[in-house]
Amino acid sequence: MTTAWRLLSSGPADGPTNMAVDEALMEGQSPPTLRFYGWEPPCVSLGRFQPVDGAVDRAACQSRGIDLVRRLTGGRAILHDAPDRELTYSLVVPAQDALAAGDVLSSYRAISAALVAGLRRLGVPAAVTPARTLGPDPATAACFDQPADYEITVHGRKLVGSAQARRGGVILQHGTVLLDADLATWAAVLCPPAHLDTAAFQAYLTRRIITLRQAAGRPVSFGEAQAALVAGFAALGMTLTPGELTDHERQQADRLCQTQYATESWTHRH
Repeated sequence: MTTAWRLLSSGPADGPTNMAVDEALMEGQSPPTLRFYGWEPPCVSLGRFQPVDGAVDRAACQSRGIDLVRRLTGGRAILHDAPDRELTYSLVVPAQDALAAGDVLSSYRAISAALVAGLRRLGVPAAVTPARTLGPDPATAACFDQPADYEITVHGRKLVGSAQARRGGVILQHGTVLLDADLATWAAVLCPPAHLDTAAFQAYLTRRIITLRQAAGRPVSFGEAQAALVAGFAALGMTLTPGELTDHERQQADRLCQTQYATESWTHRH
């Protein structure tokens, strides 16, 4: 494993900016980087290949001041709420690093082990879901309605949702840790399957999702959660040194925001 890592802690930003920075870190000139950030305003992120129609109620998002962005990574829709309700991590590393060695599932397993080590420092009995045989398509458009292979659950309910992209010998994995959640809003802005109304969809999500507040039995702040996760990665042998984005990374992120993530053509592509 690469032992020298840059640690970035970004203030909250809008969806296009957050996604542009994550992709800019993949451009090939960045050192191995672990980044934590929040979202402001709240935003729904779509998986790269997920259609908008049937996944997101755009009118409900607009009426609630919730933005919409499309990720570089795959998977399904997530509502990213204010920083008191969510922490997002992203990790960028060359594919030859031991943390990212092997196929996608192998790297998921290794990264999830670090996240679990951090969550357990908060007294949370987190576990990594075992690999499973892929079944039928998921019932809803929501990422958090069921865990994928090697994602993180507590008592069978999903706590962390992650997604990964690989390009040019570099791996990006980013994911959401739910500090708390307003599932009524989730159910209003994410489209339920045809057989569920909004109330039934909210009840369904409540059975599938657990927040850090619920799992720890107390509120956990963004800063406390970040510190615990940093310790979890450090326990794997990573030396994390606080740093900042380089001028080149900022320029790349600005370009990607303007030409891609903030554009209707990217958001509504499928």
